[in-house]
Order: sequence, then C-alpha cells, then structure tokens
Amino acid sequence: MRKLLTSTLAGIALSTAIFTSALAAGVDVNATTTGLAMRGFDPVSYFKGGEPTVGSLDHTSVYNGATYRFASAANKKTFDENPAGYAPAYGGYCAFGTAMGFKFDGDPKIWKIVDNKLYLNLSSGVQKRWEGDVPGFISQANVNWKDIKDKSPDDLRN
Repeated sequence: MRKLLTSTLAGIALSTAIFTSALAAGVDVNATTTGLAMRGFDPVSYFKGGEPTVGSLDHTSVYNGATYRFASAANKKTFDENPAGYAPAYGGYCAFGTAMGFKFDGDPKIWKIVDNKLYLNLSSGVQKRWEGDVPGFISQANVNWKDIKDKSPDDLRN
C-alpha cells in the first residue's frame, strides 16, 4: 500500500510540474498545449548528430516556460549549459513566416543550421522559398521578431 501511495504522489507531482510548465509557456515559444517545445525533438541532436532525434521523457528541461526533451542525459546537460545556443530561433516558429511578420508552426523535421543557430520552417516548400535568400530573410525575421515576439499567432492574422 505504501508503494502505491508513493507512486501515486510521484505521479501527481510530475503531472503538476508538467501542467505548471505548460501554463508558463508564453506566446514567444511555439509549444504544444502541454508546453512541449519542438514536438518533443531534441534540439541538441541537430548540432551533435546532424539530424533531428526524438527526445525522451527521462531527459527534460524547461526553458522559457516550455519543456524540451533530449535523447540522452549528455544532450540535456549540453542544453542546460547554454539553452539559448540550442533552442531554435524565433521560439521554434517558422523562420520564413517570422520574416513575413507572422508566427506559423515550425516543423522540427524541416530545419537548417545557419551560423550555429537552428531555424525551423513550416514545410519543405516554404523552406525552399526561405533558402532563396537566407541572410535577407534572417535579417528581416530578426527585425520582425522584436515586434511580434509577445503577440499570439492569432493576433498577427487579424
């Protein structure tokens, strides 16, 4: 009975922590309704392995109010030492969309690292357009991000 009570309390504590972090994720981070960033992909894996890898529930960190998952304890440690260096640009929103002044979902499978920064895009077609002028679009997105960072995606569409 004691084991059951301990397990139940641990489950409640974990659920509360996840729920609390989900509520803390702001509009500046592209996270699921549960607060999960990058649909659970490990942001460090793009830099270390050269491809997106799904993270594990066993290795998580909260950054800017969103929960990031990692494929290994080593990747979690790397992220924790420099989260801004590994989290995607524009909170994980589509880089091309940000350049256009909007916040669209960034697909963690449609990505590119430019000058040691991870950028996500909405789709392969959108990324092809973005790749037509990567420096120009990054420059415009950087300017736009200052104005749209604290606005919800819906506010920008109206």
